[in-house]
Amino acid sequence: MELWQYSASDLARQIAARKLAPSEVMAACLARIADLNPALNAIVSLRDGDVLMAEARAADDALAKGWMHGLPHAVKDLCATRGLRTTWGSPLFADHVPAQDDLLAARMRAAGAIFVGKTNVPEWGQGSHSFNPVFGVTRNPYDLARTAGGSSGGAAAALAARMVPVADGSDMMGSLRNPAAFCNVYGFRPTWGLVPGDADGDTHLATLATEGPMARCIEDLARLLQVQAGPNPEVPFAQPVQNYVAGLEGASLKGKRIAWAADWGGAYAMEPGILDLCAAALRQMEDMGAIVEPIAPPFPAEQLWQAWITLRAMLNANAFRDRYDAPAKRARLKPETIWEIEQGLDLSARAVYEASLIRSRWYAHAARLFQTYDALALPSAQVWPFPAEWRWPQSIGDRRMDTYHRWMEVVIPVSLAGLPALSVPVGFGAAGLPMGLQLAGRIGNDGGILAMGQAWHEATDWPNRQPPPLAPGRRPA
Repeated sequence: MELWQYSASDLARQIAARKLAPSEVMAACLARIADLNPALNAIVSLRDGDVLMAEARAADDALAKGWMHGLPHAVKDLCATRGLRTTWGSPLFADHVPAQDDLLAARMRAAGAIFVGKTNVPEWGQGSHSFNPVFGVTRNPYDLARTAGGSSGGAAAALAARMVPVADGSDMMGSLRNPAAFCNVYGFRPTWGLVPGDADGDTHLATLATEGPMARCIEDLARLLQVQAGPNPEVPFAQPVQNYVAGLEGASLKGKRIAWAADWGGAYAMEPGILDLCAAALRQMEDMGAIVEPIAPPFPAEQLWQAWITLRAMLNANAFRDRYDAPAKRARLKPETIWEIEQGLDLSARAVYEASLIRSRWYAHAARLFQTYDALALPSAQVWPFPAEWRWPQSIGDRRMDTYHRWMEVVIPVSLAGLPALSVPVGFGAAGLPMGLQLAGRIGNDGGILAMGQAWHEATDWPNRQPPPLAPGRRPA
């Protein structure tokens, strides 16, 4: 087996046992990137190979810093990295090189990771399709004519193509879940507050987005989460950290109660085949001992949507106001970002309060739901990976999308309540494209959701059962 085929956990064990050197892993990683990245455009701002090999050779004989010692890693380009270009996909920051790491990058660097570059994103992370004017579009390893999703699309594509052993991402509106589904890997959105951000900007109202791990197996997901998690005393609402790796031992779905919300009573338009594939996966979970029960929509979908777009607009309008107010900078913002800002410019305090009230009621209702069920199941996406030249899907079937992100609405219930949610691969549709299923749990039950994912992975292992059919250097027609 080639080194690029190993899981991050297996590589780490072999490095720790001195059976494998970080320089060997780095050489395999760089060769894989050279073969496949020209077609995928998943890894950007790639560092010099000679410098990376020198850092890897230095790690060969160094004492291990942590679980990621000597592992090549590409950081999502929404996360600032010291000495390594960070653009947020924006032409305003095309040549920006931060002087220090964001907290997430600092924790992974402290755990021994060697940063090889960044992973591509949509501009400012807005939209679930990773394209921007700085680096271009990231393509799907299963079909180069299709999107890899976003905003962690570069991370998911690099991971699925075995260019990196594990990946980090972030998720406001499904950005860890949607690309994981599109690329046949796992993406985990932690309970809000478990993986804290930095103490810059608002940290009390901005509670819709979080960072988290992506991987090809649950053990890697749990180990990376262990690196990422832990309180930042400068940021409120911290969550207690568990031993997520130990919690995977003896994982089983037997007796686990799963509420299947499907398309939320028809509220969420779905392309043909997605619900069928997810339902088939749930039947397999029943064969494994789970108790799956279809449920009626647990909360009005339109109320959730209105709360979502109001709170999101409030945050974006204020976070980006300085760029919007400067005409030269505004001219370099993408239309979707300008739309987001303008949605929030004239919001009243009453509108924000009413949106927060809906969010609070949904949070309480979800808490009651998890008194009966261990997980809430929903498709991870409403569409199959779509053509890479599109900006976003204009319609699903005969239903027109009234915003650039309405086609991602199925992820909103999790994001609004800050629930832990795991996107698990569930197979492939008629066109050979992957799809995933969200398993969301109660606040703080990250370990329980990961254990359910572990049982599923042991039974299916979709990432290794059907890896992408890539040929070196192949580009879309």
